[in-house]
Amino acid sequence: MSILEADDVLYSILALVIIENSLEIYIAYRQVKVYRSALDVPNELKAHMSSETFHKARKYGLDGENFGIFKALLMDVLLLCLELYIGLIALLWQMSVDVVERLEWDSSNEIIVSLVFVLISNVLSTFKSLPFKIYKIFVLEEKHGFNKQTAGFFAWDQVKGFLVTQIVMLPITAAIIFIVQRGGDNFFIWLWIFAGVISLVLLTLYPIFIAPLFDKYTPLEQGPLRQSIESLAASLKFPLTKLYVVEGSKRSSHSNAYFYGLWNSKRIVLFDTLLLNKGKPDDSDLSDDEKGKGCTDEEVLAVLGHELGHWKLGHVTKNIVIMEVHLFLMFLVFGYLFKYAPFYEALGFEPGTRPILVGLLIVFTYVMAPYNAIINFAMTLLSRRFEYQADEFAHNLGFEKQLSRALIKLNLDNLGFPIFDWLYSTWNHSHPTLLQRLARLKQLGQPEKKTQ
Repeated sequence: MSILEADDVLYSILALVIIENSLEIYIAYRQVKVYRSALDVPNELKAHMSSETFHKARKYGLDGENFGIFKALLMDVLLLCLELYIGLIALLWQMSVDVVERLEWDSSNEIIVSLVFVLISNVLSTFKSLPFKIYKIFVLEEKHGFNKQTAGFFAWDQVKGFLVTQIVMLPITAAIIFIVQRGGDNFFIWLWIFAGVISLVLLTLYPIFIAPLFDKYTPLEQGPLRQSIESLAASLKFPLTKLYVVEGSKRSSHSNAYFYGLWNSKRIVLFDTLLLNKGKPDDSDLSDDEKGKGCTDEEVLAVLGHELGHWKLGHVTKNIVIMEVHLFLMFLVFGYLFKYAPFYEALGFEPGTRPILVGLLIVFTYVMAPYNAIINFAMTLLSRRFEYQADEFAHNLGFEKQLSRALIKLNLDNLGFPIFDWLYSTWNHSHPTLLQRLARLKQLGQPEKKTQ
């Protein structure tokens, strides 16, 4: 293959990176203009949201979006384009070969070199992202009252995160290369099966073994809330086996709830910040800004009614099936394109050097970029549809008012800004906005009122 062909590939990749990120930045800037111009509380929220809280949320959103634009310009446009242009990936690969040779290992063994390459790349990636993490947590989140982490907690969190990532990634990397090398012409089928199995295993094992390394999980104590949740789960035939509260308040004051587990073993996790006063009967240990935050038992039950709606309506299963089909198409394309030499030469590799891992990166990240953008947008639209359906499910359980109150409280507690640019919301939001969800719940309640 000629150098011109490699150059064409390189400039095509650079153009793709610039166009894709420019679109993202343009959409983000549209929302920045909304943050600057929307100065009045929407009529639907005037009874719940004070002008002071509204402007706090506006400033929090504005700071976050400006930070995101700056980070995208620096990391995803300038630095990434520079790395691609100078052939950083090829340099890191050669560095990995040199390390393997210095250790007197077999540098002709692609699996060994790839593992060293992954380790070096992850170290570099960690140090590149670290300043942005520090700024986001200790400047931006701290400024708006959400950060609860100490410097020591953050540092130990990063070390644990890095170690766990390597423990998970390195064996998977070795297996991927082995399958491609030994799988024959149809290796992509075996690769797809392996990826599907690993995805399900990680979905099952992460909450049980990995998540507790970072946060404290304790069983929800006996009481009215636990009894109500267990009764709700039983009425829906949800196979609830464990019910936990996670101490998310040590990390952030943002709140959440979720369930996990496959088949007949499901677990529900509530963030302590979701519960009124963190679920404590005595609020004397809480700071002034924490008192009164969180949802009542009825509102927590409404939130869980929504989450269980996702399960009852098969949203989790549908997402898994879509993910598996998506993976198969990605591996199919990879199987046909990963030997194309100009891809590697465009990134600075010598002719004849075609590492499997780099080929996977090129095909998945750059060749399939337009397809990925379309799929991500389609999944965003589907996710919003699922959210509406789960809200309707909670409504049918009799939680319309409680869910509306919970959504408003969570929005206020998390300083969520209620007004969004239509394009920004359509492109980015996997959930309908607060105002959209409240309007839909109100609409669902109209037939009942007319009947009565």
